[in-house]
Amino acid sequence: MAGKGKLFVVSAPSGAGKTTLIRQVLKRFKTLSYSVSHTTRAPRSNEEDGLDYFFISPAEFEEKIAKGLWLEWAKVHDNYYGTSKSFVKACLQKGKSLLLDIDVQGAEKIMASGLNPVSIFIMPPSFEVLSQRLLNRGTDSKEVIEKRLVNAKTEMALKDLYRYVVVNDDLNTALKELYSIFKKEMDGE
Repeated sequence: MAGKGKLFVVSAPSGAGKTTLIRQVLKRFKTLSYSVSHTTRAPRSNEEDGLDYFFISPAEFEEKIAKGLWLEWAKVHDNYYGTSKSFVKACLQKGKSLLLDIDVQGAEKIMASGLNPVSIFIMPPSFEVLSQRLLNRGTDSKEVIEKRLVNAKTEMALKDLYRYVVVNDDLNTALKELYSIFKKEMDGE
């Protein structure tokens, strides 16, 4: 795709399976790049700085806010998350397609930015399944899980803002649906 790449925005409530699905999409579509976000939260045991996120201090993040260096940023679960404006614009101008894994707040900002992203929301099959997935993950305290579930209700209510909604009830079915969306959008149909 010479000249201008496509921007994909994928959002989901915590525990909907977004990260698992995104990893598979990136394996399938070799010309699609992952836009690594910045965050102030602590890395999880399986995460690498520069690969999963750029982990920076709250002071560094706030300095970049003041300088207007974020395409979008939000404070979620008491931590900052943001996407570098210069990184995204440079990739798109080089004709690279980018996948942004961002929360609903950030997605709304990207959708209003004039970049015309392909927006995809990953839905859990039910709120009960989402709650069980968060418990089974075993990475968060009961208080953090409760906060994530409160946020999930708000996020799920905004799913209609997205161009596509994929329900992740069965991983293989959700993957097939995502593959179809990415193929259609990347082929320019």
